[in-house]
Order: sequence, then C-alpha cells, then structure tokens
Amino acid sequence: MVSWANSGTRDLHLELRGSVTPGARGAKDLLITAVRDAVRSGRLTPGTMLPPSRTLASDLGLARNTVADAYAELVAEGWLGSRQGAGTWVLNTTRPVTRTRPRGARVAPVHNLMPGSPDISEFPRGQWLTCARRALSAAPNDALRMGDPRGSIELRSALAEYLARTRGVRTSEESIVVCAGVRQAVLLLARALGGPFAVEAYGLFLFRDALAASGVTTVPIGVDDKGAVVQDLDGLDVTAALLTPAHHNPLGMPMHPSRRMAVVEWAQRTGGFVLDDDYDGEFRFDRQPVGALQALDPDRVAYLGSVSKSLSPALRLGWMALPDSLVDPVVEAAGGQQFSVGAIGQLTLAEFIAGGYYDRHIRRMRARYRRRRDALVGALEPLCVEISGLAAGLNLLVSLPDGAEPEVMRRAGEAGIALTGLSIMRHPDARSGVADRDGVVVGFAAPPEHAFNAAVSALCEVLEASGL
Repeated sequence: MVSWANSGTRDLHLELRGSVTPGARGAKDLLITAVRDAVRSGRLTPGTMLPPSRTLASDLGLARNTVADAYAELVAEGWLGSRQGAGTWVLNTTRPVTRTRPRGARVAPVHNLMPGSPDISEFPRGQWLTCARRALSAAPNDALRMGDPRGSIELRSALAEYLARTRGVRTSEESIVVCAGVRQAVLLLARALGGPFAVEAYGLFLFRDALAASGVTTVPIGVDDKGAVVQDLDGLDVTAALLTPAHHNPLGMPMHPSRRMAVVEWAQRTGGFVLDDDYDGEFRFDRQPVGALQALDPDRVAYLGSVSKSLSPALRLGWMALPDSLVDPVVEAAGGQQFSVGAIGQLTLAEFIAGGYYDRHIRRMRARYRRRRDALVGALEPLCVEISGLAAGLNLLVSLPDGAEPEVMRRAGEAGIALTGLSIMRHPDARSGVADRDGVVVGFAAPPEHAFNAAVSALCEVLEASGL
C-alpha cells in the first residue's frame, strides 16, 4: 500500500508495503518499517518534522492509536524525538565509522582557503531580512510577475547609481541586464557574440570550461607584471576579449593604464568587444581603487559583476552593464525572459543597495579582510616565499620553486586544506614562457573568524614540510 499523507500542516510520503487491516499489529509494523527505511535512505533527514499522529492516521487510513504507538516505538528505538507541544522529528541516527586512512589520501577539507570565497558567516542576515520585508511591502503586484527580461527596474536603477558612484561605470538602467552571476553573464555574451573569445593565459578555469561546453573556443594571450599583454590580440580572429583589468585573477596585478587604452583601441579598430570582469573590484587595500575599464568606452566594453564575493555566491545575483548594441542580443540569448534570478532576491538587493547597507557591509568586510591578509603575510614571512597579489582581493599568490606545486597540493590535501594550485588556472594552450610557473592561490576570506588562525597554521606547516 503506497500512501501520501497530504492533509493537515505537513505532507509525508510513506510506502506501506503489504495489505493490512486498519488497527492491526501488522499496520503498526509496516508503518515503523516505512519510517525506518525513509530515515536510513536519507530521504527523511535529521530534524525533519513529522505530521501529528492524528493527521498521519487520517491520511493513511489507520487508527490514531496505531500511529501513536508506532511513533512511540520509534522514539524508544532512537529513530525519532518527541516532546509535548513540540511535535515529533527525525533524530540523527547515523553512527561514525572509524576507518584507517591510507597514506596520501585526501580528507574532507577542514580548512577552507579557497580563493574567491567570502566569509559567509558574516552575511548580514538581519539587514537582508529587513530589506526583504521593506521591498515586499512596497512592491507593486507587477513586480512579482516575470516582468522586464533585463531584470527588475528597482534593481537596475539601484545598480546604475551604485556602479557609477563606486566603480566609475557609465551606464543607465536601460543598459543593465541582471543575471545569475558572472559565469552566466559570460555564457550569455558568448551566445550573443559567438566565438572565439580571447582570455588571459592564467584565469578562472570555470569560465574556460563553461565556454568550451557551449562550443565557444578560447585563445590565450600573455600576462606579465603589467597585466594582460594586449598586443597579443593583434591578428587574432576573436569576437571578444575576457579580461580582469582591475585585479588580475589569479596573479593579482591591475592592468597598466597604457594597456587599458590599448585594449579599448583594439576593440574600436576591430569591432570586437571587451568583457570587463570586475574581479575583486570592491576590495582594495594598499592603493587607490582602479576604476572600471568600461568607463573608457561604454560602446565597446561590457562590465560584469556580482555579489558572489561581497555577500554570498548562493544569492545568484549578478549584472551586466552592456553596450546598447548588445542589450537585445543578450536578452534574446537568455530566452527573452528573466528566468534565472528570482524577483524577491532582486527587490531585496535593490533595497539593500539603496538603503546604504551594501556600502556599509563592503567597508566593514574590507577592513576585516585587510587584517586577515596582513596576518597571513606575517605568518608566511619566515618561510621566505614569494607573495604577490596583495594590494586587493580575497586571495594572494604564493609562488613556488619549479616542480614544487604537486607536492604542496598533495600535502595540503592530506592535511584537509582546500586551496587552488596555480596550474589549474593556466590555459592549456598558453605558450611556453608564459605557462611555466608553480604556485598556490590562497584565499584568506572564507574561514569564519574563529577558524582563521588554525587554517593559516596548517598551511604554514604544509609549506614547511614541503621544504620551503
């Protein structure tokens, strides 16, 4: 007998296998077995609330006492918890299993030093909730429809003001398209423009992989201490260049002013576009902020940003400030509707920005991340390793001797440290001389405050054990 409990306050799907007479002992046994199976399989997870016995009995066609007795027996066995007035819920019935870990095996990460990850424990929950309430209270009914395919007018207006004020972006609400993050922005632009795309020889592999999966090839250009080597674009048959001019990912330098002008001139001369990925643009520590490249020519440069590193990647909120000529093609590439980002998240972020909460959060986290960066640099100094990318962002690069990266990454995996090797950021087609560096990219933002020092100590132990 397969039944759905679907009345009252909660739904619960249970499979009572067999034919029983309501109220019989067999019915109770079948119910107990069904609940045990659902917990064992993980379908009912620890903390899941179960329907009241009266509700479940009615939905399954059983006597209430039968369900109450089944609940009581499951509580006695430790499968369920129950308290007067609090209901009945699933307990954590799993038991730890002790296994001997073979030498060289990776363990589940204990220390999160992944680059580009914020400290999500500092997410401003109370302020976000306040903004959600205000936004929903003020929103007209039409704001909860699919609406404008570019995104909500409230968020686009707030972004236009914010980006102009803080990043020097020259745009308007008409030219902004809301998306689910920079990765989606890149994919939509790839659909709109076609390929190939020029990319930096070192860069975020997620973009390369996503473009490749969409059938868009990427062509690497060099990177040196002045940023992307723009002259490498000459002669390439590409539709766009995807760059990180404000803070190179992962090497950490800003693009030199002469190259910023040169890449815009390349776009003007060839009819191509520059995609300005404002990686870590909000978090600068030791220098004046580098404005958006987009300000040099809004007709040839698309500006891309998100809240993934400033608030949380789970929000899936990003934006494109597009040349006017690309707005309609990008909207068409997205399917002509705002499918990717929920209306309530957009309205909440609009209120969060307009109310000044976003500015205050950025400034608070900028100060905290700077303290963490300084502590990490201080801990690494005795090891005499070369460190770069310090002026901005949420990570730094530790350069390693030739051939040392695999050993460091192996030891980090054994120690439960999550970080990124430089080699994975290297484009497979990058020419020799550009692609012969070893290193690890260390994020200092992700650990919660209480876990940061332990993560840094574990990293230093790994580097020392590797002979550095």
